[in-house]
Amino acid sequence: MGNIVTKLKRFLSNKNTVTILCVLAGILVLYVGYNWRVNKATEPIQVPYAKNTLTSGHLITAEDIGTMEVSGTVLEKTKGVMQNRGLIIGKEVKYGNTIQANSFFFNEDLADPANNDYSVLSDIEDGYAPINLNVNLHTTFGNAIYPGNYIDLWFKGYDSERNLIYGKFIQSIRVLDVTDSNSKSVFETGAESREPAHLLFAVEDSMMELIHAAQKVGELVPVPRNKSYTLNPSSTEISSRYLQNFILSQVAIVDSSTGSITEGDEENE
Repeated sequence: MGNIVTKLKRFLSNKNTVTILCVLAGILVLYVGYNWRVNKATEPIQVPYAKNTLTSGHLITAEDIGTMEVSGTVLEKTKGVMQNRGLIIGKEVKYGNTIQANSFFFNEDLADPANNDYSVLSDIEDGYAPINLNVNLHTTFGNAIYPGNYIDLWFKGYDSERNLIYGKFIQSIRVLDVTDSNSKSVFETGAESREPAHLLFAVEDSMMELIHAAQKVGELVPVPRNKSYTLNPSSTEISSRYLQNFILSQVAIVDSSTGSITEGDEENE
């Protein structure tokens, strides 16, 4: 027995033996680690997916969610995928986003209903008011007016003798959004095509009152401009004092700050 122990000690103390054992141990570790990684990568994982196309503001329920088996390798390459359906149910599709049918749920596409604000409206500066201008495919020049474009507003109306009055009324207005009859963004990524029904923009409170009066007296027509007009915008201003006076002569606008009636200027341009 003593001889066996002695021989074993000599064997283990041999440098060549130690080297061989270390190499074998390293190979074993690599082999075990490789198999563990392969099994983990190929092992299927149940991942939630959208059964139908879900547009912005949609409240997600259990009926909207299916599950599919996906390998770990796919999930490693696809960052931000929600894997827990319990964290998806009760969330809304974030405004401006669309979740396509049969696609995964991503964290960046979801929002809590209490915080899923219409960001375009929530970002309007103090002292400004939103305006919804009724439009259609024709008046938007076949969907040629996009959010972020700067446009002009022209006024169309008739005087007391039924003579047509038509001219540029307000210049350089930035379009915030183009929405359909259901208040969904026309240019939001989605499966269905949408026809424009409203142009959304914001103007100073005092100009908002005048625009509403103009819509009662006549019609406001959006007129798109070229790329340079948008890239180099000027301030939003009334272009025609004549049109302003004409509109004010047809209505009585109560100034919200003073409570007095706004009257037209006698000066014409």
